[in-house]
Formats: sequence, C-alpha cells, structure tokens
Amino acid sequence: MTKDILDRFAAIVGAKNALRSADDAAPYLVEPRGLYHDKTPMVLKPGSVEEVSQILRLATETGTAIVPQAGNTGHVGGQVPLQGTQNQIILSVSRLNKIRAVDPTGNTMTVEAGCVLEDVHKAASEVQRMFPLSLGSQGSCEIGGNLSTNAGGTAVLAYGNTRQLCLGLEAVLPTGEIWNGLRRLKKDNTGYDLRDLFIGAEGTLGVITAAVLKLFPVPEGHQVAIAGLDSPETALKVLKLAERHCGGALTGFELMPRIGVEFTVAHIPGNRDPLTGKYPWYVLIDISSGQSQDAADAMMQAVLEDALSGGLIGDAVIAQSDTQRAEFWRLRETMSESQKHEGASIKHDVSVPVAEIPHFMARADAAVRAAMPDARLFAFGHMGDGNIHYNISQPEGADPEAYLARRFEINALVYDIALELGGSISAEHGIGQMKRDRLAAIREPIEIDLMRRIKAAFDPAGIMNPGKVVALPD
Repeated sequence: MTKDILDRFAAIVGAKNALRSADDAAPYLVEPRGLYHDKTPMVLKPGSVEEVSQILRLATETGTAIVPQAGNTGHVGGQVPLQGTQNQIILSVSRLNKIRAVDPTGNTMTVEAGCVLEDVHKAASEVQRMFPLSLGSQGSCEIGGNLSTNAGGTAVLAYGNTRQLCLGLEAVLPTGEIWNGLRRLKKDNTGYDLRDLFIGAEGTLGVITAAVLKLFPVPEGHQVAIAGLDSPETALKVLKLAERHCGGALTGFELMPRIGVEFTVAHIPGNRDPLTGKYPWYVLIDISSGQSQDAADAMMQAVLEDALSGGLIGDAVIAQSDTQRAEFWRLRETMSESQKHEGASIKHDVSVPVAEIPHFMARADAAVRAAMPDARLFAFGHMGDGNIHYNISQPEGADPEAYLARRFEINALVYDIALELGGSISAEHGIGQMKRDRLAAIREPIEIDLMRRIKAAFDPAGIMNPGKVVALPD
C-alpha cells in the first residue's frame, strides 16, 4: 500500500474524511466484543454515492481490499479488517445519512445507508408510521449494517427480519458501477431479485448506499406483560396459548432466565425486578392491536388468566403506561450489556425450530455443565421465532483470557446440538470472520461453491471484504 495510492484515495473524499493516524482510526477498529482488532492504513468517509463509486473503482484498479462499515455494532467481526492483514481500508458509510423521502401513503421511506436506526424510527413517527426493526443497539447501529447482516431484533415474530422490511436498494459494485434498485413496489416479479443478494452479504458483493424501507401504521393498542414460570417447556406452552388468543397481534415473545434478571437489575441503572417473587424463568409478552387499546388489554388479560388458571405461570404484571412498557423491554434489551460487568462471556446466536427450544436448552445445558461445571448459563432470546442467544458467563473469579481460550471448544458443543435439531449457527448476527470456517464445514459443498461463484461474479478482483462469509479458493 504505497503513499501514492493512499493519496489517490484521500483525494476522492478530501483530507478531513480520510483518516490515517492510528488515533483517528482506532474507533473504527474496535468491535463491540473486542475479539477482532487489527490495523488499517486508512478509514475513508465518503459523502455521496458518487464518491463510493470512485473509491471502489480505484480499489479494483489497484487491488486494494475494502471493508464496508456502518455503525460498527456487529458481533462476528464482519465490519473490521480481517485478522492479521493490516492492509485493508475501511469504508465508513456514516456520512451517507440523509432521509431522502418519506411516503406515508405508500408506507415507504427512502434512506441512506448511514442513517441511524433510531433516527429512522423518529422520522417514521413524525408521519404517524412505524419502522418495526428494533434492536438494543438502535441508538448507534445504521441501516446499511442492518441490511448487510439481515438483522433480526425483537419484532421478527410479527414483521420478519430486515430482509422482509426492505423493498429496494441502491448499491455500488466493486467495479464502481451504481445499481439503482430503489423501487417502492410491493409487487415486482421481474427476474432475479438482486436486492436479496446484497441483503445479508455483509459487504462481500458491494456497498449498499441507500434503501427503500417498509413502514407500518402505528398500532392503536399496545400492551406488554412479564410473567414468571418454571421452565422453557412451560414457556413454550404459554407461547402456544398466546398465539391462540392473539394471532397476528402477538408481536413479541421473549424468554429470560433468572440470572439475566439479576444481572441487569444489578448493573443497569433504572432496571428493577419485575415481580415480587423470584422465578427460574420469565417471559415478556408483547401484543399490538390494530383495533384499540382496550382490545390489546383484553387479549393480554385473556392470555394471562388462562396461563394462571392452567398453572403455567406463577405471577405476572401488566404494564400500566407507555413508560412501564419501555421499562419492561429495557430489562430484556440490556441483558447482553449486563453480562460485561460479570466478566468474559462465550456467546452463541443460534436458532432451532420453536418446538425444539426446550430440547436444545436441556441438551446444551448438560453439555456445557459437563465441560465447565462452574460456568454461569445465561440463555435468553426471541422464543417466538426460535432464536436463542445461548450465552455463558465465566465462573466467578475466573481468569477471563483463560476462559475465552476455551470458546471454540464450547462453540462446537452448542453448534452441534443446534444443528442436530435442524437449527442454524447464526440466526441474526451473520457470519463475518468468526463463523466463516464453521459455515464451510457444515454446509453442503454445492452451497459453498454457489456462494463462491456469486462472489466471483460480483467481485472478480476479490476486493470486497475479503475473508468474510465465504473464502475464495486459493
């Protein structure tokens, strides 16, 4: 990477948007879990799709590896340079942060890739609409990253992953060509769906620069409750009961362990124990009604009354205000953050068929306890869509580095059980560099070969986020 080449890149975005010093680049090199870190010769911050185009054209010409980055909140190392390289340029889309158009009649919003998710929520609210993607990192994650990882979140049960919330894209190819696919149509059956190739590709095929997002009417009624119960088996029965009473109005069903409640109450200011008694497990139930607040309240009351009379739950509390509804959700959304205060964590983002969740939990618990008797099991997540964050906190007083050194051994135990039950090793966080080799080992050779063919067709020079998701043959 010569100075002349770096100067040519810097000239595209201007000196102040080409970060070369180690101190200036440092925030872009540290991912949330601290597992992947390396150097970069430069961080580029383009301010337009045309500048992105020029950067990629020059990168292809010079054979320079480009790592697209949005809010830098990813958990699998997809948004930072490949470990051990030191010569990959980061392309941050954060300056591409305009909301280009809002169409409340057609229920769409056209936004640039650097828009922060929370700002998208606010813009939708201003026209009495909602964008349902909801994540714990929504104050800092950006739409380009959400799309590139096909983020999930807490509303997948009712609205789907990010893929289902996007109608069209604008993207820049490695050659510098700009594809304008910003279509606002709900029906467009015209050939291959290029949009779906870029969503979830983690920046390995090109750079997403803008998107058309789906908006939805704000529900007339919204209710949230937390109930205490004894096991994931019982939680599954409550889920079935809630689905029967609520149908499509059931927008969230989250499973939380007692240890998770204790951690988040102890370490996150403002959180408190939701019930007077202590229970091994809790479920958070979220209902949104298009009819009225009374309808949402009535559905929640029916669910909890049936669950109580059937002996499925020991106690429950229904939120009495919007503020309390937000407090209940904060208890769930800050669980992962609370683990940091208890030392190192080995984390898994797995999914299994919903009916298999209790079996998965029992088998994974037994396997992990056999390998690490003192480890603290901390599984929680989106029970309604089968996505469990099977996290494990280090034993109290253990050495964090020694504990994390065993993560690959524990990963293998948990992943193998999920796969045996028909599940996935990545439900919503993506593959990045963390799971690339594992993906190649578990998928059929034809699947990996097809991925490589797609990668080679879009990026023959191999400059786009190399070493992530799928490795090209030597």
